[in-house]
Amino acid sequence: MRDDTAGGHRRADRAGAASPDGPSGAGDGEGAWGDGLIARRVDENGGAEPYAVLPSRPPASSAALMPLAYDGNLRSRLDALRELVGLSRTRLDSGTLAEAGRVLDEAAARRRLSGQHTVVAVAGATGSGKSQLFNTLAGVTISETGVRRPTTAAPIACSWSDGAASLLDRLGIPGRLRRRPIQHPDSESPLRGLVLIDLPDHDSAAVQHREQVDRILALVDAVIWVVDPEKYADALIHERYLRPMAGHAEVTFVVLNQVDRLPGEAAEQVLDDLRRLLDEDGIALGEYGEPGATVLALSALTGEGVGELREALGQFVAERQAPARRIAADVDAAARHLRPVYVTGRRTGLSEEAREEFADRLADAVGATAAGEAAERAWLRNANRACGTPWLRLWRWYHDRRDPVTGRLPSRTQADEEATARQRVEHAVRTVSERASAGLPAPWAQAMREAALRGAHGLPEALDELAGRTAPPPGRPPRPGWWPVAVLAQATMTLLQVVGGLWLLGQIIGIVPPNLGVPVLLMVAGIVGGPLIEWSCRMAARGPARRYGHEAERLLREAAAGCGRARVLDPLAAELLRYREVREQYARVTGVGAVPR
Repeated sequence: MRDDTAGGHRRADRAGAASPDGPSGAGDGEGAWGDGLIARRVDENGGAEPYAVLPSRPPASSAALMPLAYDGNLRSRLDALRELVGLSRTRLDSGTLAEAGRVLDEAAARRRLSGQHTVVAVAGATGSGKSQLFNTLAGVTISETGVRRPTTAAPIACSWSDGAASLLDRLGIPGRLRRRPIQHPDSESPLRGLVLIDLPDHDSAAVQHREQVDRILALVDAVIWVVDPEKYADALIHERYLRPMAGHAEVTFVVLNQVDRLPGEAAEQVLDDLRRLLDEDGIALGEYGEPGATVLALSALTGEGVGELREALGQFVAERQAPARRIAADVDAAARHLRPVYVTGRRTGLSEEAREEFADRLADAVGATAAGEAAERAWLRNANRACGTPWLRLWRWYHDRRDPVTGRLPSRTQADEEATARQRVEHAVRTVSERASAGLPAPWAQAMREAALRGAHGLPEALDELAGRTAPPPGRPPRPGWWPVAVLAQATMTLLQVVGGLWLLGQIIGIVPPNLGVPVLLMVAGIVGGPLIEWSCRMAARGPARRYGHEAERLLREAAAGCGRARVLDPLAAELLRYREVREQYARVTGVGAVPR
């Protein structure tokens, strides 16, 4: 075994000497055959294998390679996705944004690399013949084939032109596993620019093999899925790979291999059934000139149909659109993954009715209506005191002294009133937050509720302080201009009563000559005129008192509404604005003009 290995190293050295790319030494210092996976065959004349080992570092000529360029639409979508992730970091967890972040990182990494190469992976299940197809496309035996399973234990690369080293470094393929066929000069090769990767079996029993497959499939520009007549309907490949990557149809080839084993028209029947399964997976098929996956039937063993695949690959690589298509498909997949956290089928936002109801609840909590009614009563009470008869005012004063208010029905304590007001405020905030978050995706609805709770903190105390500042000042309410006239008229009526009474008293005593008509008339005028003036003033005072009460209520309502707006509604509006902004960015990510509310 040691001699055989040493012979393998010597053959690798000869192959490297024959390579126009220079020595065959890999970047990691290992021999070209060090992994024991590359076929150790020589031709009948004992010559070296007809491929070269690629150097781990790109030659000087690769410096002229142009990096990948994205078109304006894809750049705009990537910018929008980057902006979307930035705006959402404080609202969504890192796990939700992980896929979008990975797409942005991979898009940036791929853009810095060669735009003249297309990296295509050959993937398939154990026994599907993918390594044999890989060798057939390369025109030489590079990847080992045989009955031992799994045969391919590490990804192997074959490049048809210079400048692919950085792409292979990104895939983590060491230099000892990089090859290049030399049967065609670069300028004549129909597959110029192709970098083909033979992957391990995706259904391998070795976990590290499956991990390598998943890692590289996330990085390559396109993939050729190789299936065989026995496993083409295997649920593993459909559920784990084809169905989740249905959006990548334009960079997908599905090849039915080993059709030489199918008799008669069985190959067409199996191929039709494969197309049916792919359609059920949601994969668009590239038929009748429409974009989609390329589905072919071939035999890597006999060469049947391989020419058609090589021609399709040549045209695919010559277009140089696969990297951008892959990134665009990744952006689509990230957008679909994020759709539940950005898009809702219901209309969102706070209606004017909900805002007014919130203001009414706060006004009720601070007692705006009661304050207005109290102000109206105070105005009327002041009017009665100013325009009432002196005798009635004296009676009320005496009555109030005999029957103090403390002997009436017990009033609610201040603590009870504060507790009730706090409950009303909390209920108002909870209701408006529920209405504002209705219809929003869960993360944004939670953000709305949190914003409302932050605003509600200290709101009852702020409303109490506001109510104290906004309440009418203590003392007498302002008087209208007609009140002095009413007071003068009431004083006149009282004076008439006093004059009439004194006149009658003087007649009784005998000081004044008897004349009952005039003093009685004066007294009757004073007695009747006083209450009449008081009643007239009370009727006239209703309008100003009502306006005074309404004004006091309005001021308190506006103050409470302003406090609620600043502490609760404005933060809710800011969250809604932020949500609408990210929704607009999401619309740009999806490439459509607008996203349903």
